[in-house]
Amino acid sequence: MKNTGATTVTDASPDRSRSPRVSPRVSTDGFSLAKLLLEGRAFFALIAIIIVFSLLSPYYFSVGNFLTMASHVAIFGILAVGMLLVILNGGIDLSVGSTLGFSGVIAGFLMQGVQLTSFGVILYPPVWVVVVLVCVLGALVGLVNGVLIAWLKVPAFVATLGMLYVVRGAALLMTNGLTYNDLGGKPELGNTGFEWLGFNRLLDIPIGVLVMAVIALIGSIILNRTAFGRWLYASGGNERAAELSGVPVKQVQVSVYMLSGICAAVAGLILSSELTSAGPTAGTSYELTAIAAVVIGGAALTGGRGNIRGTLVGAFVIGFLSDGLVIIGVSAYWQTVFTGAVIVLAVLLNAIQYRRRVKLPSPTGGSPTSPQKDKATTADPALEKTAG
Repeated sequence: MKNTGATTVTDASPDRSRSPRVSPRVSTDGFSLAKLLLEGRAFFALIAIIIVFSLLSPYYFSVGNFLTMASHVAIFGILAVGMLLVILNGGIDLSVGSTLGFSGVIAGFLMQGVQLTSFGVILYPPVWVVVVLVCVLGALVGLVNGVLIAWLKVPAFVATLGMLYVVRGAALLMTNGLTYNDLGGKPELGNTGFEWLGFNRLLDIPIGVLVMAVIALIGSIILNRTAFGRWLYASGGNERAAELSGVPVKQVQVSVYMLSGICAAVAGLILSSELTSAGPTAGTSYELTAIAAVVIGGAALTGGRGNIRGTLVGAFVIGFLSDGLVIIGVSAYWQTVFTGAVIVLAVLLNAIQYRRRVKLPSPTGGSPTSPQKDKATTADPALEKTAG
């Protein structure tokens, strides 16, 4: 009886051999400088850029210069927000640069007056009508992309690449390769105020920067506070599983491409306003810069991971780096080299970050972990997706 009692006490005591399996998890969840630097790399890169160029040029570190550079960043930032939504869905939109240029051409065409030969009159729509029509145009381009991809199952790369050429060609046909100049309008025609987007300031902040901030805030609310945001992350992480869970995957795909088109149209309006002209070649290769901003901001090109905050920081990294190189007199060719190197480095760090997340901790105990625990651990990284 005593032996039995002793055995009972021994069996009820905690198994000390399992304690080493708990300690690695505790240490992993603790503070890690490498993890902090990896996840905040875009922010730290931006700080480093500001410090380096401030030391190299006395004109870089000033409020006026920062506001000027921010107005340049606004174009890419707005494009990048729309691109982020598409990439979160696991897609890509190569047509945003052409949509930006075409939007500016349409705005210039409307500002110059629409001639109705049948009635012998020329209509000069007010600026707010021009803005609305151009945004509708951007949504239509995105709708075509979305239908091709979601319903006709055309690969996103092919569909948006085709639209890149179609939209750019339409802009060239409309203008015959020329540029619409002097978009300021005339008071007697009632079409003045277009330059407000590009030149005016509110509280000494350029309107373009404020528009970018509003679009980013709306995008953040959509991703964080709405069912659409949850659907977007779910469909981007695992489209088939999301569809089986009742997520309207096709509607989400079409919607993100429409939102990307609207962002491109807004960026085209701001750029045309800043230049007071609209040319059919505007926005060439801007889609690559938008993708670069999203990648530098920490989003995964495979979809399902990324946030607005990181994307905006990525846009500022590219903008502040490019403008800094101009200020210190670096050749435009070297600017391209530096920008490309930053993009490659960002993709490499993204691969390292997400590879570390999905790597399972090896069991240190004698008995292997159960399949249920393995599945739960594997699913954890998918639950770590964050929206900023």
